[in-house]
Amino acid sequence: MAFTPAVLSRRRLLQLGVGAGAGLLAACRSAAGPELLLAEADLPAAWLKQLPAPWRTRQLADAAAVQKAMRELGERPAPGLVALSDGWASGLSRQQLQPFEAPRLWARLAAFSAPVARLFAPVGEAQLAFPWAYSPWVIALRSRPDLAARRQEGWQLLLDPSLRGRLVLPSSPRISLEIMGGDFERLERLRAQALAYDDRDGLNLLLSGDAEAAVLPLQRLIPLLRRDQRLAVIWPDSGAPLSWQLLLRPAGAASSVPPPLEWLGAVLEQPLLEGLLARGLVPPLPQADLAPVARRFPAAMAALLLPGDALLGRCWSLPPLSLPQQLAQQNLWDAAAPRP
Repeated sequence: MAFTPAVLSRRRLLQLGVGAGAGLLAACRSAAGPELLLAEADLPAAWLKQLPAPWRTRQLADAAAVQKAMRELGERPAPGLVALSDGWASGLSRQQLQPFEAPRLWARLAAFSAPVARLFAPVGEAQLAFPWAYSPWVIALRSRPDLAARRQEGWQLLLDPSLRGRLVLPSSPRISLEIMGGDFERLERLRAQALAYDDRDGLNLLLSGDAEAAVLPLQRLIPLLRRDQRLAVIWPDSGAPLSWQLLLRPAGAASSVPPPLEWLGAVLEQPLLEGLLARGLVPPLPQADLAPVARRFPAAMAALLLPGDALLGRCWSLPPLSLPQQLAQQNLWDAAAPRP
């Protein structure tokens, strides 16, 4: 029987073409450079635009999705860098990370960032995180000049009877425990004041007038201070807990392309530095290095961006808690709940 060549239809040719194109695209993706994994809006856009080739970004919906992706690294190649806050990073084990090995970059940072760079390991351990910005938890007041005038009272202001049912506290009980010094009586009084426990939408409750005070990260407030004269911010003289923005280097990340150290360092310098401060994110640089840029802002903002070494020395970061510590804090928190 004579062989008759098969005739390919136009549709079949197109299907073959699409399949070949998809294969080429997959090949290109697999050959692409190392990946920076982050949640949407976690890093300034101007900084991300400077990320050098062959690096690329992959953005997920939120920090929870980023942490989940880190826990499932066996299903895909490890990213070269991961952006997380210290609270989310504490959910990762040290075995999931590798050192940056960039002592010159870390030497530019102020000493109070060193424990965070080690992820609170003992002195001498490797630096597993680049702590590129911090933000203190502060008191935000709306249309309460009487309370703002008593700023020297610090965290005690939150217990003023006029704030009962008008105060928004953080979602994390740990922050409330920290600012009350773990004191049961004060914590019980604080919980009786609360309208809500919601740092994500707490600012909206404050701006709408449903609340008159809130405990929020400074970075949420700095962009508003120029345009909302009703707001006052108090960074208590006794100090405040600090939250941190970190970049981490996962274990198993391709070693053929080293971390983009020049890009990392760019966020500590102009022109990126001024934009970072305008968003309320403060790199942990020595105060003398920050001063020329911070003083370009209005005086009230500059005082918050440049608080001085003495106040920073009274602030503290939040290392991960052991299981017994978590249980003890939870028991204290539950016991301090308002009674019906």
